[in-house]
Amino acid sequence: MSNVEQPKYTTLLAEGPIEIRKYAPQVAAEVAVTGERSAAIQNGFRIIAAYIFGANKPHTKIAMTAPVEQQSQKIAMTAPVVQQGDGTRWTVRFIMPAEWTTETLPEPSDARVKLVPVQERRMLAIRFSGTANDALIATKIGELREFALKNKLDLRGDPVLAFYNPPWTLPFLRRNEVMFELGTL
Repeated sequence: MSNVEQPKYTTLLAEGPIEIRKYAPQVAAEVAVTGERSAAIQNGFRIIAAYIFGANKPHTKIAMTAPVEQQSQKIAMTAPVVQQGDGTRWTVRFIMPAEWTTETLPEPSDARVKLVPVQERRMLAIRFSGTANDALIATKIGELREFALKNKLDLRGDPVLAFYNPPWTLPFLRRNEVMFELGTL
């Protein structure tokens, strides 16, 4: 696994590979991209990587973090919202290192990059290794939905896909996750 900063969380419940986590507030740099899932994450990654490598004002380098998150998007009639999408529009995001705030992060040079605060949240997560193809992701989403139904958990929005390793990492060493935000108990 990469030796980079990862978002801080507290594990509230663990049952095998499934956890309920409480994440502290964070700041994300994100971009909306279109296309098939794997191509969209590559495109989004390049755009945000350019930002953290200095495509910002005043050309400040920001440390790489893990994971890279990807979530399907759907455009509502009145505003963009993150919901079940058609699989062609995606939000790709990096969580910024903890020492940065929306006020202290440099302004992106690329207008497609948005800096957004992410409030404290509870997430239902499942960790898995291997190559995160669409079939495996669908299986993990199903496992989380089944766990949520069995435990009467309120899932919010679309699943968030989280990828922790560079693409050259051997599949059996990769850390991937699928997560859902949880509503109130």
